Amino acid sequence: MDVLIKDGIVVTMDKERRVLKNFSLAIEDGAIVEIAKDIKGEADFVIHARNKIVMPGLINTHTHAAMTLFRGSADDLPLMQWLQEEIWPVEAKLEPKHVYAGSLLACLEMLSSGITCFNDMYYYLEEVARSVAESGIRGVLSYPLLDIAGEEQGEKLLSEAEKGLRDYGNKDSRIKVFLGPHAPYTCSKELLLKAKELAEEYNTGIHIHVSETKEEVESFIKDKGMRPFEYLDAIGFLGDNVLAAHAVHVSREEIELMRKRSVKVAHNPVSNMKLAAGIAPVAEYAKAGITVSLGTDGAASNNTLDLFEEMKTCALLQKITTRDASALPAHEVLEFATINAARALGLDKEIGSLEVGKRGDVIIVDMQKPHLKPMSNPISHLVYAARGSDVSTVIVDGKVIMHEGSFRTLDVAEVCKFAEEEAFDLFEKAGKGDRLFRVEEVL
Repeated sequence: MDVLIKDGIVVTMDKERRVLKNFSLAIEDGAIVEIAKDIKGEADFVIHARNKIVMPGLINTHTHAAMTLFRGSADDLPLMQWLQEEIWPVEAKLEPKHVYAGSLLACLEMLSSGITCFNDMYYYLEEVARSVAESGIRGVLSYPLLDIAGEEQGEKLLSEAEKGLRDYGNKDSRIKVFLGPHAPYTCSKELLLKAKELAEEYNTGIHIHVSETKEEVESFIKDKGMRPFEYLDAIGFLGDNVLAAHAVHVSREEIELMRKRSVKVAHNPVSNMKLAAGIAPVAEYAKAGITVSLGTDGAASNNTLDLFEEMKTCALLQKITTRDASALPAHEVLEFATINAARALGLDKEIGSLEVGKRGDVIIVDMQKPHLKPMSNPISHLVYAARGSDVSTVIVDGKVIMHEGSFRTLDVAEVCKFAEEEAFDLFEKAGKGDRLFRVEEVL
């Protein structure tokens, strides 16, 4: 065995949703080979997990990793003002090195809080892939597509995406490429259908923002005469490979369309709250049988990449908005961050639960903390009480990435320093250097 985890509380997230007390788990050649009370044999790396929870790695189904560089630089603004005045002018100055630095910082942050796989959409995808390779995380990387600047822009981006689908097909088993048409309001019908055709040709997914704000939906109705999901269905775009980020403002008819077409949802409760976008009806989605997953969105609108925080927020928001304390129980929300998320990315045969034959994406949560005592209900504690900082060990594809809080793939201090330097460089080039707080100026 390569890795043996001994005597933990194993939260499997398998079909029976079993929670196994004092069980061990063995990983060999990147895959889980045994889950049992007592596993015999030698292992290269033995981890003692008594009184700790052993569970599937969390999966972040919607983010913009490199936007860690924007963290705290443009808070407390309405969405369009935030985008048009603060985000887009700075993004116009982005260089590959900035995306690499921000993505590397995001990978470090996500891994440290138990995220073993993320679904990204951003520029300079090659730099995001570089950060995935170096950090050891698993990444689903979406090539951004839009043609608001004209047909030539769309064709150029589509060509780059097709090249990426070919290049990454067999290059790195931890990287999967999606098509990422930005949104129905930034993509023409022609571009959306070409993206659908390309996704089907390469048997991959489509990652798209839909119905994030009320204003966006109202503007879309005025322009197209129908709501965003109705329009996407009318042009033949919707299907079981579509992952819709946000999906906050939808009609009952649209929910039925989403159900019929097996559309998946990436719910981003904290970002939606911060930008005052609204509360997505995910309890209704779940009741309708729609696959719901969780995302953090980018650090510019969150401001952390912590799925434990998202789980708790998700559950509480649905309870208050439905005025039903039983809405979205803890076990259902944990599914959103694990097996449902894997299903949303087409990876549920590989990750999302701890089962023999699946890849070894495993995290260990240290329950020896005051806020996690007494241990009455492991699932409840994971959703309502745990924090990303409670994660002690992270394993991806059978490789130990972090153990007892110590990283084995990245130098934490170097990554933080690099990201801070590149953030200063980016904002100064955008003429907004005063947005960042230089610690050395105060010392």
